[in-house]
Amino acid sequence: MAGNDWINSYLEAILDAGGAAGEISAAAGGGSGVAGASGEKRDKSSLMLRERGRFSPARYFVEEVISGFDETDLYKTWVRTSAMRSPQERNTRLENMSWRIWNLARKKKQIEGEEASRLSKQHQEREEARQYAAADFSEDLSEGEKGENSNEPSIHDERTMTRMPRIGSTDAIEAWASQHKDKKLYIVLISIHGLIRGENMELGRDSDTGGQVKYVVELARALGSTPGIYRVDLLTRQISAPDVDWSYGEPTEMLSPICSENFGHEMGESSGAYIVRIPFGPRDKYIPKEHLWPYIQEFVDGALVHIVQMSKVLGEQVGSGQPVWPVVIHGHYADAGDSAALLSGALNVPMVFTGHSLGRDKLEQILKQGRQTRDEINATYKIMRRIEAEELCLDASEIIITSTRQEIEQQWGLYDGFDLTMARKLRARIKRGVSCFGRYMPRMIAIPPGMEFSHIAPHDVDLDGEAGNEDDSASPDPPIWADIMRFFSNPRKPMILALARPDPKKNITTLIKAFGEHRELRNLANLTLIMGNRDVIDEMSSTNAAVLTSVLKLIDKYDLYGQVAYPKHHKQSEVPDIYRLAARTKGVFINCAFIEPFGLTLIEAAAYGLPMVATRNGGPVDIHRVLDNGILVDPHNQNEIAEALYKLVSDKHLWAQCRQNGLKNIHQFSWPEHCKNYLSRVGTLKPRHPRWQKSNDATEISEADSPEDSLRDVHDISLNLKLSLDSEKSGSKEGNSNIVRRHLEDAVQKLSISVSASSVEGLSENVRWPSLCGRKHIIVIAVDSVQDADFVQIIKNIFEASSYRRLSCSVGFVLSTSKSISEIHALLISGGIETSDFDAFICNSGSDLCYPSSSSEDMLSPAELPFMIDLDYHTQIEYRWGGEGLRKTLIRWAAEKNSESGQNVIVEDEESSSTYCISFKVTNTEAASPVKEIRRTMRIQALRCHVLYSHDGSKLNVIPVLASRSQALRYLYIRWGVELSNMTVVVGESGDTDYESLLGGSARGLA
Repeated sequence: MAGNDWINSYLEAILDAGGAAGEISAAAGGGSGVAGASGEKRDKSSLMLRERGRFSPARYFVEEVISGFDETDLYKTWVRTSAMRSPQERNTRLENMSWRIWNLARKKKQIEGEEASRLSKQHQEREEARQYAAADFSEDLSEGEKGENSNEPSIHDERTMTRMPRIGSTDAIEAWASQHKDKKLYIVLISIHGLIRGENMELGRDSDTGGQVKYVVELARALGSTPGIYRVDLLTRQISAPDVDWSYGEPTEMLSPICSENFGHEMGESSGAYIVRIPFGPRDKYIPKEHLWPYIQEFVDGALVHIVQMSKVLGEQVGSGQPVWPVVIHGHYADAGDSAALLSGALNVPMVFTGHSLGRDKLEQILKQGRQTRDEINATYKIMRRIEAEELCLDASEIIITSTRQEIEQQWGLYDGFDLTMARKLRARIKRGVSCFGRYMPRMIAIPPGMEFSHIAPHDVDLDGEAGNEDDSASPDPPIWADIMRFFSNPRKPMILALARPDPKKNITTLIKAFGEHRELRNLANLTLIMGNRDVIDEMSSTNAAVLTSVLKLIDKYDLYGQVAYPKHHKQSEVPDIYRLAARTKGVFINCAFIEPFGLTLIEAAAYGLPMVATRNGGPVDIHRVLDNGILVDPHNQNEIAEALYKLVSDKHLWAQCRQNGLKNIHQFSWPEHCKNYLSRVGTLKPRHPRWQKSNDATEISEADSPEDSLRDVHDISLNLKLSLDSEKSGSKEGNSNIVRRHLEDAVQKLSISVSASSVEGLSENVRWPSLCGRKHIIVIAVDSVQDADFVQIIKNIFEASSYRRLSCSVGFVLSTSKSISEIHALLISGGIETSDFDAFICNSGSDLCYPSSSSEDMLSPAELPFMIDLDYHTQIEYRWGGEGLRKTLIRWAAEKNSESGQNVIVEDEESSSTYCISFKVTNTEAASPVKEIRRTMRIQALRCHVLYSHDGSKLNVIPVLASRSQALRYLYIRWGVELSNMTVVVGESGDTDYESLLGGSARGLA
């Protein structure tokens, strides 16, 4: 990779000069009083360097620095230096640049040392954690579990999975369409940054509006035209800023379907593919993706409202009155993945994720440059927030879709939450029906992006004569052809085409060197460089200007005038014409980037009949494996690049075979093929959706609660179950009261399940809908940062402040806390507050949701727990809950921490724990591990959970990964129709670990 490695080369060249380098050092260290002498010494030293022939600063900067490095300041200095007429002044400036580079190299070494130390510690921690995970597994492992044979196909390789036959003919397409046309699926895609619209996409306008925008729009359009899919929603941000087009402020935009008779299917009132824009963040400002993170919760709430409403609409149209929930929620990029995880948890719908690019990989690449520390990188790119979102996607996703296997093995392997060997073992254990001890790993699947080929008609080519379709000979040539041909002295020669931004990573300068230094290739072919659009080079970004300037100087150096075309402008709509021109001249397409994540241009070129020469680093390897239409090269080896190009343009039969292979296999990258593979994967997922939809109840409840309606719903929620502490104590006299309370809570849950399966006769007097159904406004009390006595007083103050509305029953109250339900009960009793004063209790940091008893007058004693547990909520949050396996791992981890510190820092709190909450008491908050460290330790062992500390750090709760207090509020909206915008969350000045998530959504926060 091109980075700052040239700095070391430069320093070595300087140091090789021996004594001259010492004189330079002395000169550089001289003060102002000896300016004249030091200047003379510097000039002499520079002459010595040049005369020795050991190092040429000018040649080095031209060939290496300008062409392969993006150091903006050094480049600008070099431009000014090279323009100096005075040799003495020019040499002085070059020496000053040498010392600037020295400082950069020293900083790079420091950063490399710190990073190496961190990686070593991280590696050790990973190995220890994985040893623990291996210890939990049976020692009698099958060969499939060991994962030691590299020749065995990966479980993440699509070849090992049941797959449908490829769509290779019209008959196959029609047969597949007929088989799936009766399905009515609803799919939600999410891509929240950049400018997204269906037509005239402004690709390249900024770094956020690029290939991902095109990908998600075309994916939505293709899915919307696929049999079996009734509706596709692409959710993005609504932007009404003055500096962007008005179309980005439209709430909804319908995407025109793909023109394909084979994939036509019956359209309904709301069917098809749509861009749905959700307002969140600054309403009148277009902001970059790095600044969207504080507004994710707001987007999730807005998207949730849309999905719930659309599911009801589709239910009326094609669901026989029952809501049609999304079959999958698919997030694109880290920000959308974070949102998709929260929506998946709130709706209990499977999640799919596509990273497009990954934060850890970007962090590694920037650190290698040595110019910025981790903190500086994070301040610029919010990289740690992005990485945590990607880790959450590993926790929550059923499927991770990548473009290439390289992304699976090399990029996702950098993450705590994914390990290929562990994944193999887990998959093997699942197949054998052996316990995984609460461990989970998402399935990685490589599905290359699709393309629309229906409009492409490759030219017929005569190997012995001119190319072209005779039918088109009368039509005028596209204007872009003339713009390119005017550069060439012999436009009939085969064209080598490169289509890339003037970015150092695209390695354009190496291509020019390869072309310029290979005489036979120059005589046989022309070179066309499509490097974006420009007006004035000086007005381009400094990095792009540096590359482009280097390109022009290399063209001049090798005297390539009349052989290289580099037009200033082209339209996106003219790109197909450029491919056609290259194919017409029997040319070759080249992509010699240092690393190419996928290589969509390679597929586009193949569709027009162009053989390829491509980098062997990244996605082109997979493309070449399918198309077999060219040669892979080392992007650092210019001779190899030149020889590959010469071989293809000089051997007509090889060129024709590569062209034919590409055209024959290109259908495997079509959108219909992509959608078929996509749906075949999604179809293997276990359907998940809000469970209560199977009952006869409705979310919208009339104000007059009907006993009959309540009875019909008894199978969906746990009812008014009263258990006496006295009767429980009589069976376990030796247990303390706290343990008994926990046993009672478990008993409540078990009896709730038994009641839902038994007769409800005799309970009709007590059965009632939760009272919050009729509330117009909900006040959520989530004050964490006070003592119990103050907390009780706050509750009373809030009740008193809203006493008028309480009497009218228009306001309801929800208590949200990290305490267990028994602790809440004891607290309310001590403060003289009735449990019936609240409509719901979110307890154990959001892992339990309870409602007050509706007949508290029948209580036998104050020791009873007058609550009903919402079992539906547990079905929402139990996804990937590790249960007893997670608990044992946490206890072992706590024991190790206590052993290291020599004291009981963390102790299990059994009385506060529940089925979906593992609690610990923290006796020494200063010695306690931070949340991210605990979370990381669990992720390395493939255990998925949500870790939270109480506000003072004295309590640690570990709950399901998609459970939280904010998620519980979303559940109240989905289950009972309580509008999120009608909620007011009362918090303290600080709070538990989830404090910020309570304030970021549609619910109004009040501190």
